[in-house]
Amino acid sequence: MKKLFLGLVLLYSSMFAGTINIAVAANVSYAIEELIKEFNKTNPDTKIQVTLGSSGKLVAQIKNGAPFNIFMSANMDFPQALYDESIAITKPVIYAEGALAMFSSKELDFSKGIDLIKDSSILKIAIANPKTAPYGTAAIEVMKNAGLEEFIKDKLVYAESISQVVTYATTATDIGFIAKSSLYDDKLSKYKENINWVSLDTKLYKSIEQGIVIINNAKDNSEVKAFYDFILSAKAKEIFINYGYIVK
Repeated sequence: MKKLFLGLVLLYSSMFAGTINIAVAANVSYAIEELIKEFNKTNPDTKIQVTLGSSGKLVAQIKNGAPFNIFMSANMDFPQALYDESIAITKPVIYAEGALAMFSSKELDFSKGIDLIKDSSILKIAIANPKTAPYGTAAIEVMKNAGLEEFIKDKLVYAESISQVVTYATTATDIGFIAKSSLYDDKLSKYKENINWVSLDTKLYKSIEQGIVIINNAKDNSEVKAFYDFILSAKAKEIFINYGYIVK
């Protein structure tokens, strides 16, 4: 009888376990797998479908009716816009702050820091499109605040997302301004700090505060709420820190 009862409980649970769809800024692509794995330890029946992209493009899809339940943005402005338009049912909350790094697959003199941009050998610089990707906006801020505008004329190559910047920087450009979280991808583990990359001074760009919201189609969805709460939990913060994010 006890086994029968347990079987009925498991069947009942599986009937109501479902898939939640989350739209995730490309910079989180390196951490999201571990985040989901940790979440599923306590929520094994919840399947999570991830769509990655630039925050601007993802928010446009959401406004056009894409069936996402949660939006994890690379800034606070895009989720705030969804909340202001009553598309999101929760106010944007910061889940992590991103950090920017300058990267090259070539061995360069990164001891120069951002001034490396001045070198005549730097002919192409990859950044994410600042119109749709907050990390692209931050890259422009860095170069302007460092007084390097005259050195970047006709050199910028725009990528659709911060993850595409990594591709460009390893194949087609001399340098790329990437999310520091990208460096935790196994494919980039062979590249070394101060030889292939360097962290950029956070004083050169505004804090990249990354925000999360629940979309209104997920109202009263307990599984969506559980994942949302997990992303803001202490355990998730540990994972974000391990992937180069700043968490307060």
